[in-house]
Amino acid sequence: MSTTTRAAVVESGGAPFTLTDVELDAPGPREALVRMVATGLCHTDLSVASGGLPFPLPGVLGHEGAGVVEAVGSAVAGVAPGDHVVLSFTSCGACRNCHGGHPAYCATWLPLNLIGGRRADGSHTVSRAGEPLGGHFFGQSSFAERALVDERSLVKVAADLPLETIAPLGCGVQTGVGAVWNVLEPATGSTVVVLGAGAVGLSAVMAAALTPATAVVAVDRIPERLALAAELGATHTVDATRQDIVEAVRRISRGAGADGVVETTGNVGVLRQGVDALAARGTLAVVGAPPFGTEVPLDVNGLLAGKRIVGLTLGDSETQAFVPALVRLVADGRLPLHRLITTYPFADIDRAVRDMSTGKAIKPVLTF
Repeated sequence: MSTTTRAAVVESGGAPFTLTDVELDAPGPREALVRMVATGLCHTDLSVASGGLPFPLPGVLGHEGAGVVEAVGSAVAGVAPGDHVVLSFTSCGACRNCHGGHPAYCATWLPLNLIGGRRADGSHTVSRAGEPLGGHFFGQSSFAERALVDERSLVKVAADLPLETIAPLGCGVQTGVGAVWNVLEPATGSTVVVLGAGAVGLSAVMAAALTPATAVVAVDRIPERLALAAELGATHTVDATRQDIVEAVRRISRGAGADGVVETTGNVGVLRQGVDALAARGTLAVVGAPPFGTEVPLDVNGLLAGKRIVGLTLGDSETQAFVPALVRLVADGRLPLHRLITTYPFADIDRAVRDMSTGKAIKPVLTF
């Protein structure tokens, strides 16, 4: 039996979000119906809404949801009605990378999450007046009062934290934290540099502060964000409008360079500076995504010192273990995620988009 719910629909690339009634399909065997309590707004949502990615529009986006399970399909075993859940990306569960604990590199990740707009079998999860809409975004499409969610997108969490405080764990936060913990793995005494102090970058700063790295360097162009980075654990800040990034990192590291760099800006000029700032055998994790087809020139001889450049999706995390660990850190006050969040009523989604685009809000969270 289908469910009618209110959703924010993007009619075409560049159009605003429009609140309208849509119909959700009945849960399949491995799906759940979730009443949304909160959902984060991410730059990926804005990229798709602008028409920058080939997602089928009109459609329903949203991929940092958190809510309460209302109904489950016949084969769902991990959650039950009444459970609190954080929603994250989905994956097939059957390919080599899924079996190997790397579902963010699932063989079918792109169509299942980012550009397909429908289930793996081709059927639609959401429609309007009998016409199918793009949905199944990251296995959830959580810009709606209710969402039809893939079982592999569901992460059960304890009910003792307000869901609006942990909704961003599903994408942006686990991306920044995973870049540090799962890829850079800072050794004692190392220097970690985070390029960009948005939600992902500040999550990386908080993660680096929980490692044996002795220098955590935040780089941005906005003084207020650099000040916040310092409060969240950065030992040094670099204003890129006033200082050369490579020179600043070499000075902070006493000439050695950065052992690890997280690049979150999607700016290829900044990425190149990050590579140039690496120490011998240093690693740069590429998180920021410029438009498809973008290339960056590199000094090949400079790479021969053992430098590594690693592309990264969603922190290379296994969500069923990673997200609950982050929830615990938030609950214990060791990951002060609330410092990044500004909440907005769901009906104010376009104001949240504007505030995020202008930099007024670091991590908008829509509440229902």
